[in-house]
Amino acid sequence: MSPLPEACTIIMIEDDPGHALLICRNLERAGISNPVLHLDDGKKAIDYFFGEGNLGLKHDNALILLDLNLPLIDGYEILRRLKEDARTKRIPVIILTTTDNPKEIDRCYALGCNVYIVKPVEYDGFSEAIRKLGLMLAVVKLPGI
Repeated sequence: MSPLPEACTIIMIEDDPGHALLICRNLERAGISNPVLHLDDGKKAIDYFFGEGNLGLKHDNALILLDLNLPLIDGYEILRRLKEDARTKRIPVIILTTTDNPKEIDRCYALGCNVYIVKPVEYDGFSEAIRKLGLMLAVVKLPGI
C-alpha cells in the first residue's frame, strides 16, 4: 500500500523516456504505488490542465513532478501558469531536473514550487535521489488530500 493517499495521482511531466521509467521504478521501490500520469512535453501538460475540455476538471488529488527542460513549453512556464490559476495553485509541484544553477532554483521557488530536486546525471545517483523522493512522499502531508 502506498504511503500517499490512494486518491492521489502523480502527474509526471518529463520528456526523457529513460528518466520517466527510472522515476516510476524507483518510486515503486520506495513503496509508492499511486497511479502515474506521464506527459512528455510542455504543451501536453498545459492542455491537460487548461485545455478546452478540462476547464472544469478538478485536480485536488494530484502531485506534480515537473522537469524544467521540456519541448514546446518549458517547465518554468508550466509552473507559472499552474501557480497563477486558482484551480491549480494548491497542487504541490516538485521540480525534478538536472538544472542546479542557484538563480534557476530561486526562480522556481519564486514562481511557487514546493520542492526542488536536482537529478544526478549518473544512474546510481539518479536512482538514489528518486528513492529518497519516495521516502519523503511517505511522510509529507499534501494539501487537500
